[in-house]
Amino acid sequence: MIKILIIEDDEITNFITKTNLEKLGYKNIAVALNGQEGLDYLKNNTCPDLILLDINMPILDGWDFLEATTRLNLGVKIPVVIITSSIRFEDRSNAELYSNVIDYMEKPINFEELNNLLANLKTKKIES
Repeated sequence: MIKILIIEDDEITNFITKTNLEKLGYKNIAVALNGQEGLDYLKNNTCPDLILLDINMPILDGWDFLEATTRLNLGVKIPVVIITSSIRFEDRSNAELYSNVIDYMEKPINFEELNNLLANLKTKKIES
């Protein structure tokens, strides 16, 4: 079973994302409202198989979260999909600096595309 961590400050987006993922058959979903909550989650729980990460959040944004996971060697092998409303070229290029960032999706989320990505992740998990 794939375990997903959503790190997103907008509760409506979290509700929509979680509901749509559940409709696709994914039930093991946790939510953190900012990067600091995401770090705390990684420190205190079994690591998820995938992180859906917003960039622009209060307290600790997505970039700071990625930097902290690298610095602390915490979950650096967990695949990350950045899901953001940012259309800035700099953000897309910054995402390429992190080896565990496997995709960059702009909101609104294309759940068919996300489901395909999750299906590939599930296949890789079964093979390993």
